[in-house]
Amino acid sequence: MTRPAVFLDRDGTLMEDLGYLGDPDKAVLFPETIPALRRLGDRFVLFIVTNQSGVAKGLIRHDDAHRVNERVRATLADAGVLIRDVYCCPHQKSDACPCRKPSPHFGRLAQSAHGLDLGNSFVVGDHPADVEFAANLGARGIYVLTGHGHKHRDEVSVACSVVSGIAAAVDEILCAGPA
Repeated sequence: MTRPAVFLDRDGTLMEDLGYLGDPDKAVLFPETIPALRRLGDRFVLFIVTNQSGVAKGLIRHDDAHRVNERVRATLADAGVLIRDVYCCPHQKSDACPCRKPSPHFGRLAQSAHGLDLGNSFVVGDHPADVEFAANLGARGIYVLTGHGHKHRDEVSVACSVVSGIAAAVDEILCAGPA
């Protein structure tokens, strides 16, 4: 049996976007992140999918990005929120790699590894690439206005919901639910 998923962007969606973050101690979730994600319960399989171009640019090390991702994952786990996997693209846009959002690469990997129903899944993020990732997966995109959301809202070129932040995104997910 396949299950629906929620693919979550990290910076600007679950926590403040502090630029090229390499220090796990600075990874602080938005106050509403944990209560919002807890509301999803076990109805969805949760993933983080994050573009971390600072690695390719030499601004942070791959290990630093990994440590930040693991801190976020551990903080959520300690609060009862299971992130099944974290997918991190360390490339910059000009590298034209196959894993950088909006490519559906990591979503397809997750589908294969975890038996996901992408048609009933969601992607939540604060960049146009996040909701384009959703469209490329056949999932539903939810664009949040936190992080870079306000700045890039006019660049969104695919159909998606637009909400204030992660709590409103979870409201939207729970209202829509799996079809």
